[in-house]
Amino acid sequence: MKVPFLNFEASYLELQEELDSAYQRVMKAGWYILGREVEAFEAEFAAYCQTKYCIGVGNGLDALHLILRAMEIVTGDEIIVPANTYIATWLAVSYAGGTPVPVEPDERTYNINPQLIEAAITERTKAILVVHLYGQPADMDAINVIAKRYNLKVIEDAAQAHGARFKNRRVGSLGDAAGFSFYPTKNLGAIGDGGAVTTNDVDLADKVRLLRNYGSRIKYENEIQGYNSRLDELQAAFLRVKLTKLDEWNSRRAHIAEQYLQGLVRTANVALPFVPNWAESVWHLFVVRYPKRHSLEQDLHQSGIGTLIHYPIPPHLSGAYIGSGWHEGSFAIAEQLAKEVLSLPLHPHITEEQISIIVNYFNKGF
Repeated sequence: MKVPFLNFEASYLELQEELDSAYQRVMKAGWYILGREVEAFEAEFAAYCQTKYCIGVGNGLDALHLILRAMEIVTGDEIIVPANTYIATWLAVSYAGGTPVPVEPDERTYNINPQLIEAAITERTKAILVVHLYGQPADMDAINVIAKRYNLKVIEDAAQAHGARFKNRRVGSLGDAAGFSFYPTKNLGAIGDGGAVTTNDVDLADKVRLLRNYGSRIKYENEIQGYNSRLDELQAAFLRVKLTKLDEWNSRRAHIAEQYLQGLVRTANVALPFVPNWAESVWHLFVVRYPKRHSLEQDLHQSGIGTLIHYPIPPHLSGAYIGSGWHEGSFAIAEQLAKEVLSLPLHPHITEEQISIIVNYFNKGF
């Protein structure tokens, strides 16, 4: 039996009747941009995230970019970012005209290390952009203490962490604003692209609404120079259906992760995920570390087990930032992770038999 890394068909079949009904509802309404479905989803997702406001946008990168624009980040402003993240986190800063200032991860959680943030702050620092990597919240209390001390904004990149909790508080409500992605692979995934901003700041919410729609509240009346980044009605309708299943699907992910943690605990030289007792991960990814990753990846593939690497090239070594002065060795921990991490299959529709295949593979030795 093969174990694919993802199974989109199974998630559709579980919700087929509701998703098909949502499609028909939108098509019959004949309104496709910024209508009732988006308004309803924004209210439902804000309530879910324990925030006052949610603004639907085109994708997760736009969500972060528009937050930074709404905060009036300008050329020369510095934004603290994790060295260990997907490049979209950095690109949002660059799009806004700011400069990403990387900080190494904690070697256990792979999230940004709060103990290293203060040393990266300068008089030009304006915000800390935190990533809840792989579905696990970063250490937000420690980060918020630093931000308060230096009068900095805190932005959450929650693209991988829909529903995760830090000390019983939902991510998306732990800073000044948060950006979410609804890319199809996410825990709350659309059937296409989509994103959202959550915040308790009424002024920031209002500014993001303007920015997402050409800087306009009323058609042809443009108050500021905005963008075209709107969550569409069809994706909002699908997301409303999937939001009702999110906690259940996250619980399934946690169940699978626990079986991996118990079943793989004695596997030689394989480092398993670490979750602090104050964090409730939603297990967007189950990421192990292994010094000889390539051979492990190839062997798993030959055994019919799908894997992915998140992420093989740290942003500071990518072509996108080749002229920024960083080089191999600039962020050694992030670079080592990039060489060793491997994501195992983990999604709500993995069967018990498939879980056993993966656990047995590791227990037999390789």
